[in-house]
Formats: sequence, structure tokens, C-alpha cells
Amino acid sequence: MSAHDIRYAKRPDPDQPMVDIADYVIDYRIDSVEAYDTARIMLLDSLACAMLAMKFPECVKHLGPLVPGATLTGGARVPGTSHELDPAQAAFAIGTQIRWLDFNDTWLAAEWGHPSDNLGAILAVADYLSRKAEREGGEPLTVRDVLTWAIKAHEIQGCYALRNSFNRVGQDHVILVRLASTAVTTAMLGGDKEQVIAAVSHSWIDNGALRTYRHAPNTGPRKSWAAGDACRRAVIHAINAVYRDVIGYPSALSAGTWGYYDVAFKGHAFEFERPFGSYVMENVLFKISFPAEFHAQTAVECAMQLHGQVAGRIDQIEKVAIETQEAGRRIIDKTGPLANYADRDHCIQYMVAVPLIFGRLTADDYNDDVAADPRIDALREKMVVGENPDFTRDYFDPAKRYIGNSVQVFFKDGSSTGKVSIDYPIGHRMRRAEGIALLWDKFEAAMRGHLPPMKVEEIMNAAADDSRLDSMPVQHFLELFTL
Repeated sequence: MSAHDIRYAKRPDPDQPMVDIADYVIDYRIDSVEAYDTARIMLLDSLACAMLAMKFPECVKHLGPLVPGATLTGGARVPGTSHELDPAQAAFAIGTQIRWLDFNDTWLAAEWGHPSDNLGAILAVADYLSRKAEREGGEPLTVRDVLTWAIKAHEIQGCYALRNSFNRVGQDHVILVRLASTAVTTAMLGGDKEQVIAAVSHSWIDNGALRTYRHAPNTGPRKSWAAGDACRRAVIHAINAVYRDVIGYPSALSAGTWGYYDVAFKGHAFEFERPFGSYVMENVLFKISFPAEFHAQTAVECAMQLHGQVAGRIDQIEKVAIETQEAGRRIIDKTGPLANYADRDHCIQYMVAVPLIFGRLTADDYNDDVAADPRIDALREKMVVGENPDFTRDYFDPAKRYIGNSVQVFFKDGSSTGKVSIDYPIGHRMRRAEGIALLWDKFEAAMRGHLPPMKVEEIMNAAADDSRLDSMPVQHFLELFTL
């Protein structure tokens, strides 16, 4: 039984975790230069992911109005398209674009997730508010404002993930996207602390989506639009709290029998490692080289290093030994037939087999035509995946947050490659300087692959000047990405 007696009708004070979120989003001042520098990279990288996703019809079909004709002239734009939508539906579209290829930033702890998913809600609301302000002679939001809200959304999602495992109770990590986006967009819309608490209480009352769409035997493309769905729901909660002044539910978490803790979290209250600040943005992980589930990023790097030694001897391989962290072993160790793109990009064996054979791993390598190569499944059958306790320990160490993997190939003649081990991928904070140049390459290539050359030049010029980018009104910034 939780703290509040279900027979006592007087409303209690709001649960402290909801108060803490409201205090943070309304009062906390971000003063970390590193956080803003990283947030700037994160924004550009997320838009790169959005443009790369435009090559995939399964993504594009989700990006328009909910029903034909339900557009909003002067509403929020969807990058890489000509759509103008209400901010909730735009949040869904942008969140879906950013997340589609599993190529945006990542946070790994007791819970996993992708904090830049929150940009779906933040950019949609920012564009809507800024275009409205421009029409009415008000003050639009700037890109710097977007960075501030993104830092706060990252922090909420990431700090909850440090000690609280929603996956252990079968819930998907997008529950934290909905939480963080609800809090920051309520504040963006002008909500006060009471309204933030109210909106957040509604977010918890929604409970969580089941993770079954991420795991065998049900893995499917909903995992690519689940974050967009969370963004849309968050904006609805924010609008309801600010524009309709809906009441909140102060013990949404702790109410006996009916609260989130008792219903969904096995009666346990949330635990926290640190207060909210800017830690998560400073330490966030970027996916730079490979569109792969992050627990496998270093495994793919290991396989790339081994490609030259094994590419000509694929048919002579006896065994491939992969060591990973406990989380990787639990999430992406997958045998048997793989049904679709979404199945393959969450299978460590597939993500190792492709670079061993071809010396690459791109988004296209999850498609049916590449997967039809019989060498891939034949090699998967020879793989043995095990947990390395050192990788698991370093994964949870707050001073490291490593994501280690190792790969070693054994041949039928008794010979073998050396064991290649990598503790953290190129997108880790420890390799930030190395990764920034590659992130720029990823960004520019994505822009040139979808937008007209003149717009690409404007974007690259703006992005190269931090102060100019920060001071740009949001509506002018997003105009650069529209068709």
C-alpha cells in the first residue's frame, strides 16, 4: 500500500517528484557552456536524422495531417516537407522523423532512451508559438531558447533513467519522453508551476506503452514512431493544462492502489542519483558511424576492424564470439528468423554479421534485399553472445557510462583473429573531439541528400556561427528546412 490511504478523500499535496520537475523547468538557470555547445550539436544531428529518414516511404507516410485536409496554415512546420500542422500532430511527425532510423542521440543507464526524441515536441511548439508571435507583433523564441528547453528535457528524461528501470516492468522508455516533453512544453506555452504539475500528473496517469514492439517475436516499426506518439501526447497535456486549465491529480504517483507506483512500478517509489542540472546533455551519447541500437555500437566498430581479416574467409568461420553488457545481452541478443527492418536493427548478431561480410553498416543494410544474402543468417547461426561482467560494471559506473563490446572470430582450421574490444564508441563524451568533425560530415551529407543546394548553403552558414545560430528566431531557422 502506498503512502495515501485510499479511503481518505482530501486531496494531498502534490507528489514531490512532480514538484521537483516543475521547480526545475520554471526556475533553474542553465549556465553550462558545455551543455549549450553539446545541445547545438544535438539539434543539428537530430535534424540530420530527420532528413535521412525522408528516404524511407514507411516514415514519410506518417508525417502529414492525421486525416487528409487537417492542416493548419501558419501552424508548425515539419522539416523536409511542406506540411503545416497543429503543434500536437507536428510533434508526432518531427519526433517520428528524428527517431525513425535509430540514429539520434542516446542515454543508457537503468533505463535506456533517446533524449533528442523530445525535440519533436519542443520544435513543434516553438515554431507554432514563434509564428504566432510574428503575426501578432510579439517576441518569437530563438534557437537559444530551443537549446535551453532541450537541455532541460534531456535532464528530466536522463535523470529518471539513471536509477529507474521501466523496461523491468515491461514499459517502453518513451514514457520518459512524454514526461519530459510534457513538462517543458507546458512551460513553453506559459504555464506556471501548478500547471506544469497538473500536466505532468496527466502524463503519469497515461501509464506506459508496452515494450513488446521492440522485442521478438513482435518487433516492428511502431518502435520508430513511438517517440513521436509520446511527443504528441505531451503537447496535448501541455495545451490542456495551459489553455484549458484542466485540474491535476496530486498523488498520481503515490495514491494507494490507483497510483502509478502501485499499478505499474511494483509499489516502489522513484529513486534519484542526482538533482536536475545539465549533466545529461553534457554526457549524452551520439550515434555517428552506424544507425544501430546503441548497445551494439562498439560491437559494430569491432566487426569493422575485423572485416579485412575475415571477409575472404566467411565460409571458413567456425564461431564468432561476442561479449556485451547485460543490457545488450537482454535487449538485442536475437536468434532465429528476422521479420523486418525493425527486427534487424535490434539484433546484435545481424549488426555484427553485416560489417564482417561487407565492411559497412548503413540504414539500407536492414532492408529486405540486403537481408536476403544467405551469408548473413548463416553467419548469425555461428555467433555466441555472452555477458562480460566488466562491461556491465563500467556501463553502470557514473564516472564512465561505457558501452563495451568485444568480437573474436574462430576458423575451422583452429586459427582465430585476436579479440577486439572497445569500451566506448566514437559518440561517447570521452571521444567528443574526435566525433564532432564526423557529426558535421553526417549533418552536411544529410542536408545535401534531401534539400535544395541553396537552402543547404544557408543552413551550413548559419550552423557554422554559434552566436548567429543561437540568436535566430525559431521560425526563420525552421524555414530553412522546409520545402
